[in-house]
This record gives sequence, structure tokens and C-alpha cells, in this order.
Amino acid sequence: MASERIERRLAAILAADVEGYSRLMAGDEARTFATLTAHREVIDNLVTRYRGRIANTAGDSILAEFASVVDAVECAQEIQAALAAQNAEIAADQRMLFRIGLHVGDVMVKAGDLFGDSVNIAARVQGLAAAGGVCASDAVRSYLGSRLPLSWSDGGAQLVKNIADPIRVFHLAPDTRMVQPAAASPALPDRPSIAVLPFQNMSGDVEQEYFADGMVEEIITALSRMRWIFVIARNSSFTYKGRAVDVKQVGRELGVRYVLEGSVRRSGNRLRVTGQLIDTATGAHIWADRFDDTLEDVFEVQDKLTESVVAAIAPRLELAEIDRARRTPTESLGAYDYYLRGMAAFHRFSAAGNAEALSMFARAVDLDPDYAVAYAMGARCYLQRKGFGWVADPEREIAETRRLARRAIALGGDDAVTLAHAGMALVIVAGELDEGAALLDRALALNQNLAWVWLFSAMAKVFLGEPELAVEQAARAMRLSPQDPQTFAMEVAAAWGHFLLGRDEEASRWAVAALRRQPDFVIGACVAAAAAANAGHAAEASDAVARIRALEPGLRLGNLQGLLPFRRTEDVHRLAEGLRLAGLPD
Repeated sequence: MASERIERRLAAILAADVEGYSRLMAGDEARTFATLTAHREVIDNLVTRYRGRIANTAGDSILAEFASVVDAVECAQEIQAALAAQNAEIAADQRMLFRIGLHVGDVMVKAGDLFGDSVNIAARVQGLAAAGGVCASDAVRSYLGSRLPLSWSDGGAQLVKNIADPIRVFHLAPDTRMVQPAAASPALPDRPSIAVLPFQNMSGDVEQEYFADGMVEEIITALSRMRWIFVIARNSSFTYKGRAVDVKQVGRELGVRYVLEGSVRRSGNRLRVTGQLIDTATGAHIWADRFDDTLEDVFEVQDKLTESVVAAIAPRLELAEIDRARRTPTESLGAYDYYLRGMAAFHRFSAAGNAEALSMFARAVDLDPDYAVAYAMGARCYLQRKGFGWVADPEREIAETRRLARRAIALGGDDAVTLAHAGMALVIVAGELDEGAALLDRALALNQNLAWVWLFSAMAKVFLGEPELAVEQAARAMRLSPQDPQTFAMEVAAAWGHFLLGRDEEASRWAVAALRRQPDFVIGACVAAAAAANAGHAAEASDAVARIRALEPGLRLGNLQGLLPFRRTEDVHRLAEGLRLAGLPD
């Protein structure tokens, strides 16, 4: 019988395998195989979409060929983005990270399988890729030229097994304009670290959910005042609400040593709160207690629980700081109840929720005219309205923001939460940069554990013309709240920092990633449009301008400063030129 014919052709080759596959199989064969099958389906579909062909498979390894280098690179990039999204739905210890290598050269094809020196080189390049990353040979870079606007880092010349000459390789930066890659587990801080998970509402009445959530937020704030404790932000903690959680997994995902869980039962005038502190490294219970009291003593219950947690995780530290940090925000339980209802409405992040929150905070200060943080949250509602394009009467809302913010500052000038809400509202809504930024600096001096204060400060630094600090502070916010549903705002702050530093490609990645999470954030759409236009991403720039015009129909190049209060003239000009290039009218 005649031997099968061997065909030769030029091809772009994609080689992939799973990092640590043997370890995963040893841990749980069934789950690992199921994960591999799901990932392979994603890869197979994308290879087909990019006009490629799966040639060889063995175990966890994949070999594919493409007639186009551009198709091969784009496919590799989208594979990693899609797998990162799929991994986000999988327990951290079962996430499967592929390494992808790319090469272009002459191959031999027999019965559909690929052979030859070029195939061997692709496999060696793949071995140099980072887990979840893409590595390409110099040949791929040469063929690609400037056809794709990608960011590469030079990996230098590498000697690899069974290949005589060194291979120069390049590592492809992740494309955050697609789905964000799954983040690695944050490292533990160098101090006691804790996440307070949402407490269960045991009252038998879903209408009391706001009360349980509000208590947890108060406990988080109280713990955050302890400078020696690293406290995860409320928004990240609340991503676990309503879920059965593995505290070890929570510890890995948030980068904390301890988790506080609990429950709240409110019946008439009686209140029962339970709490248990768990070591995420071992799953062991460090402390548990129950507090039975009357509703009038709700603040004392919060203080007792906070003190117990601090005593358990930092026994050698001065507990006297708790006495200095204790603050009874109001003597009126009715005002406190309206405040908690307002917070629950505010966190819905909708126009209707915003209107309800404003009404609740107004009722709170009607009952207690000295309730500082309720005034501050009223001002923050107007900040939220501006960020999402819900402003109905600009002049009235600016005046009301100033009134609420200044009343809050007069009453709560020693409280970081009050200062931060009021300060950012003055910066964004009223355009009062110096006063607002000074309030944010004072808030950070009082409490460095509040993620959203770092975010607010980062945005203030953007408008003050201090973009390097903006990038640093946005990163600090993300670490304090690594699972935050409002990560888009932190990404927008980072995008603005990079944009003002002239890093258009980097700014575009951050901005488009933010818009994928939250497309209705007009401040994000502005930086996305300008950065994308400057970086040559015309389609993305056009999409972002369309989004701006839907959210702020009256925005023009001539009235940008009414929306974005930049201090430096050159920043306004840079933004205007980018938006002009993107298509925003004069």
C-alpha cells in the first residue's frame, strides 16, 4: 500500500497546554477533566471562528494552525480573555490556566497532523509563556508588523531544548479591552486582615434586610478606623451576599487572614446579633459570641462586637483605640433607621434608588438635624446623579450639594466617612477642587482602610493634574476591594491617570474594561473615547462617543469643563483634541 502523502505549507502555529495539569488531576480527576472539557470547547470554537484548524491534541495540549498570522494572534488573545472569564466562575483551586505559544514557519502535514521543526519551536515558545499568557517568536512579530495595535514586551533570545539556535521571544500584554483576566489571589498584608461578610437576616421579614446590611456596614467602618487592621471594603464583602461560601476560598479571593460571619434578629424592640470569627488559613473558629439587647442599644452592640473582633485578632495591640474610635452617629433611632434605608437604596445604583435614597437621608436629618453623615450621603447622591447622567436641574443640584456638604463638614469634621462623601461631592458636582481635595486628604489621614476614599482621592488628583498619584491611589482602592462591583470606577480613575500621562494605549485598555462593566458612566465614556481615538482604535472611539451623546446629549467640546473640572489648561486641551478626533462636535 502506498504511504500517505506528506504536504508542506507555511502556517502560523498555536501551541497550548495547561500549567500544572498533573497537579490538578492528582487533586480531583473528575472536576479537572470537566473543566478541561469546558475550556476545550471555548478554544475549539474560537479557533474555528478565526479560520484556524485544530491539528493535534494529546491530554491537555493543543496544536492549531492558521493561514494568517493576524488570525492566530487575535485568536490567542481572545482565548486567554474568554478562559479568564470562565475561570472567574470556578473555585480558585480549580482554575485552569493555559500557556500559549505562537510561531510561523514551514510545516509538514500528514493525515491532518502537523510535524516539523516549526512545530517544535512553537512548543518551546509555549513553554516560555506565563500561565494565562501568550508568547510569540520573533518570526511572528516580523510577519505581524504593525497590523494589530498590541503591546509586546521583549523576552530576549532564549536557548531551548533540542533547538540549536536561540529563539527571540515576545510576551503579549493582556488585552483588557476584552474580558479582564482573572486576578491572582492578592498577597496577605503585613498586618491583621479581615473581611466582614453580610450577616444573615434572621427576622423572618425581608423588609428587615436593610437593617442587617446596615449593621454590617457600620461594623466594617468601625473596624476600618483601627489603623493596624487591614479591612476589605463593604462592596467586595457584599459580593458574597446570599451565597454559601467557603471561608478558605474567601480568604484567597480577598487576600485576608480572617472572616467575620454573623446574623441579626430584630423582633419588636429586641435585638439579637451573633458573630463568629474564622481563620481562613485553617477554617478554625477563633471566637464566637451572641449579643442580646434592646434596639435602643444597637450602637453598643456594634461596639461590643467590634471590640471582641479586635481583641481576638490583635491581642497585643492597644484596645484603648476603640474608645477613641467609638462614635454614636445619632441619638435618634428613627433617624438611624431612615439612614440605613437610604444606604440600601443608594447601593442599588439606579435613578429610582437614588431618588429614594435622597428622600430617606432627608427624613433622617429631619429627625436629627445634627446627623452629619446623613447630610454627607445626601451630597453623595448628587455626585452619583452627575456620574450617571441623571441630573435634572444643574444649578439647583449644585447649590443643594454645597448646602449638604458644608452642613456635613460643620457637624462631622473629625469623621473620615463624612469628610470623604462631602469632599468628593464638592470636587465633582460643585467643581471646588481645593476645598474638596483637602477634605479627602484629611479623610485619608483619619482612615486609610476605606477603598472608596482612595478612589475619590484618585479622581481628585486627576482633576488637580497629579496623574501619577491618581494611578497609585486607584491601585490602592482595588487592593482594598478586589471583588468590588464598582471596580469600573477605579478602572476609570486609572484610565484618566494614564491618559493625562500620555499613555493612550494603557488608558484605552482601562477605560474600555470599565465600560464593559458599566456602560452608563459618562466620565468613563469620555476618557474611553479620547484615549481610543488617540491610540488609533477608531471603532471603540466612535462607540464611546455614541455613549457620551446618549448620556449627556448637550455635551460639546466647548463645555467640557462643566462636566470635568480640570485645573490644568493642558489637560482640558488634551481631552478636547482626543474627543474631537473621536467625533464629539464643537
